[in-house]
Amino acid sequence: METKTAVTSLAALAHESRLTVFRALVQAGPAGLTAGRLAELLGLAPSSLSFHLKELSHAGLVSSRQAGRFVIYVAEFDAMNGLLAYLTENCCGGNPCTPVGPVSCAPGCNEIKD
Repeated sequence: METKTAVTSLAALAHESRLTVFRALVQAGPAGLTAGRLAELLGLAPSSLSFHLKELSHAGLVSSRQAGRFVIYVAEFDAMNGLLAYLTENCCGGNPCTPVGPVSCAPGCNEIKD
């Protein structure tokens, strides 16, 4: 991932509502959620939600697909994983860290042991 792409992604996530929307879509998984369901779950006005989804989509973190008369929004997991990899690629001096989750960097994992 290029630095400019990472900055765009981080800027899109640097808003409380957009981060909440993105996390809800990640939790929903590949099935995604309709805009109506997202608005209902998060208590966001449809116009506000539309604005936030546009920003996340512009950053490549969210995509949409038509399902009949509904639009389903889905988190772009490859983009999310690419951002996490970019943020942690130099973690622990390039040495593998102890996995706690999908991506983690444990403090002190690069300390030299006797």
